[in-house]
Amino acid sequence: MNRTEFVITTAIILFVAFCLGWFANWLVHRFTRVSQADMDQLEKMSQELHEAEETRDQAITYLQQREAELTNQLAQTEAELSAAMEGLRDARHEAEEMRAYVERMNAS
Repeated sequence: MNRTEFVITTAIILFVAFCLGWFANWLVHRFTRVSQADMDQLEKMSQELHEAEETRDQAITYLQQREAELTNQLAQTEAELSAAMEGLRDARHEAEEMRAYVERMNAS
């Protein structure tokens, strides 16, 4: 093999290696490329996630308000119950005093 054949053979080998590398690069980019449909789907999913987070925040706010209202109602009900129990206790005590008075009056 003389010098010219060696240069031509080396050039052909380098050209084939370049073509194979370029083809491999094109193939990798072709399969790893994100399509517009995938981007649209990701955009839709992110929008739905955002809406779900807003709904969750609204639900949490509503539950906190409802819990505060129920806590307030419970406190009011307990206060009313306490007042009613106090009134009942006083009425029983007064009724007992009246019975004792009536029994004393009947005994004398």
